[in-house]
Amino acid sequence: MILYFSATGNSGYVAKRIADGLGNERLDLFDRIRDEDFSPITSKTPLVLVTPTYAWCIPRIIASWIEHTPITAPAGVYFVMTCVGSIGNAGTYLERLCAKKGLMYRGCAGIIMSENYIALFTTPAPAEAKHIIDAAEPVIDRVIECIKAGNDLPEKNPSLVDRLRSGIVNDLFYPTTVHTTKFRVTDACISCGMCVRSCPLANIHLESGRPVWGSDCTHCMACINCCPKEAIEYGKHSVGLPRYTFKRAASATGAKASRR
Repeated sequence: MILYFSATGNSGYVAKRIADGLGNERLDLFDRIRDEDFSPITSKTPLVLVTPTYAWCIPRIIASWIEHTPITAPAGVYFVMTCVGSIGNAGTYLERLCAKKGLMYRGCAGIIMSENYIALFTTPAPAEAKHIIDAAEPVIDRVIECIKAGNDLPEKNPSLVDRLRSGIVNDLFYPTTVHTTKFRVTDACISCGMCVRSCPLANIHLESGRPVWGSDCTHCMACINCCPKEAIEYGKHSVGLPRYTFKRAASATGAKASRR
């Protein structure tokens, strides 16, 4: 079974590729996380969890869901994390999480995909996104073949920088950076509600047809990147930057986008 969470589509695409390659079913965790649905998960085949990387670790909303959900996976759990450059020392954290859950850890692989964290970084133009997705394809193929063969995913020994990024930097990232105060909406808003529907934490609602953000945010950037009119900004940084979703990038690559 392939479980995945995807805000703007990168992890959704990788999950679809892996599911198709292994011939396994695929389950989108978006609704389960949003609805706080912790009903049991059972997989007779190896369980593969595909997620984005947030500050060199698994997103905390995914970790929390795993901790609260009864999971039965005798063949073990593989983790695949989409990232921009590195997953840091995420594997060590995930191995401990699996031990806590009584699950067999089968390794963690990083797949480099396009940047979507428009709050701090620059999202790619279509041509650059196409190049990044093309380069990811053989890496995804190697992950599929490794899982097919029943092997653990190979991992490099984490460097000191990796440990710092996934440790103290990740610890500081959420309290110092993950806030909603800089989100704002422009007059381009058409009150379509896409931002409301795209939020995995149900943290956005419309007032007089315009989005209002609550305090429960994970900075997945779905609201700002999925807005069809690019009517949402994050402070001044996002102004003028291209919005990124895999679906848009897929139109330039010929790749098939998943639902998210």
